[in-house]
Parts: sequence; structure tokens; C-alpha cells
Amino acid sequence: MEKSAKAVTPAPPPVPLNVPVADSHTHIDMQDAGVEETLAAAAEVGVTTLIQVGCDLERSRWSARAAAEHDAVWAAVALHPNEAPRLALGEGGWKALDAALEGIAELAARPEVLGVGETGLDHYRTGPEGREAQQYSFRRHIELAKRLDKALVIHDREAHEDVLRILEEEGAPERTVFHCFSGDAAMAEVCAAKGWFMSFAGNVTFKNARPLRDALAAAPPELLLVETDAPFLTPAPYRGRPNAPYLIPYTLRVMAEVKGMTEDALAEHIAANTARAFGYPR
Repeated sequence: MEKSAKAVTPAPPPVPLNVPVADSHTHIDMQDAGVEETLAAAAEVGVTTLIQVGCDLERSRWSARAAAEHDAVWAAVALHPNEAPRLALGEGGWKALDAALEGIAELAARPEVLGVGETGLDHYRTGPEGREAQQYSFRRHIELAKRLDKALVIHDREAHEDVLRILEEEGAPERTVFHCFSGDAAMAEVCAAKGWFMSFAGNVTFKNARPLRDALAAAPPELLLVETDAPFLTPAPYRGRPNAPYLIPYTLRVMAEVKGMTEDALAEHIAANTARAFGYPR
């Protein structure tokens, strides 16, 4: 009972940041708290801007509405890599996938929507039978981001080589963000050479995350973002409890240690980088 109670107890708020930053990737629609409560708790600790990310058509519509209604929220819209094969291999077939992609394109054109994502490839949850649909959807999202001059937000899970190949084949948008960066130091160097942003989440704080911290060490400060991916990936020492944007400072402080930077210096970079990546004024 004690373990169960701890698992659902919210983590305590961290010491506030001196330099306000953005949570570059969160899912408020999947969290227990409402938008206003989430924003208030985040602002208390210096997290003053949220990028709310949709993973299917309905959640993307929700994201766009939330961004339109709240000055501190911007939206990214897309079909998640696991949503694409679900549609294409389902009852509606490829027509359903194309219809959903058209809906995403309409949302992406709205001014409060600054990102196309999260899109990309996921070889962890989707097997070979779904990869054609994933790659087709990824290519459509890349084209959309370039056409509308929006940031491309990439989900890359156990698919590094194919993600890099498709970006090369299609030509990456000017502003490309690897959400919840999961590559190694060599991949971080590839992304840095291309000028692609790398966003690190709470898993960089985990004890078994040495390869991820090595990647962070290799990434230049000018291309770093921080995110929660809430309600997932709650940072240590509160792993297993619900994640939320107010917990960003825990992750940022570990990042600063890995980079050998002061907390304030890294926060300045992250604040500027996130605004530059998504194209909003600081």
C-alpha cells in the first residue's frame, strides 16, 4: 500500500529557476490537472511557456484550441508514428490515414500552431507490417512543415538510421527538433552538424542513462531544449510518479551538471533556443 500511495503522490515542486524556460514538449490533455492549474504550477517554478503536442487528429484539435485560449501555450500537431499504421491497417485503410493527414494540415496552418509533430518513426511499438505507413506519414509531415515553415518535431524510437535516411531523402525543414532525444553521442554529433535541435527529457536523469548523458555532453548548448513529455518520464528522484511541466527544473539541473555549466547559463540557452526553434517571441 505504501508503494502504491507513493506512486500516485505528486512530486514536490522544485526550487524555482532564476531564468524562465519553456517545456518544449508536453501533453496537458493526458495529465490530471487542467490547463490553468498546469500553467500556474509551472510558472511558479520558472517554466513560463509550454509546447502542447497532439498525437492524433482529435488531440491535435484539442492542442490547437488550448494554444488559442492561453498566451503561454503554443501547439504542435501531428499523427504520432504509432497512429499512422493504426489508421492505415484499420477498417478505414489508407483513405483514413490520408483523411487524418489532411485534417492535420488544416490545423498546422493556424497561427497558434508552431510545430508539426510529433511525427517520425517508432520501431519499438510498431513492427515491420506498420513501417510503410509510418514512413509515408513521416514524409507527409516533413513536406507540411517545410511548406508552412513550421518546426518539425520528431519522435525517434529505435529507428535512428531510418529517421536520418528519410530526413536526408526529403530534406529536413529549417527548424527540426528531436523530441526526447534517444541517440548516442555519435548521433548527437550528426544532429549538431545539421543544426538540428535536441530536446532532453526526464530520462536523462535516470541511473541507467549514461549513453544519453554522453549524447548530451556532445550536444552544443546552442541546440539544446528541455522537455517533460508529461505525463511520462518523470525525472529522478521521482521516477514513477506523474510528470508535469512544473518538474522541468529537476531535469534542467542535471543537464547543467552534465554540461559543466551553471544552471542560469544553460537556462538562458534553452530559453533562447526554444523560442528560435518554434518561432515565438521571448
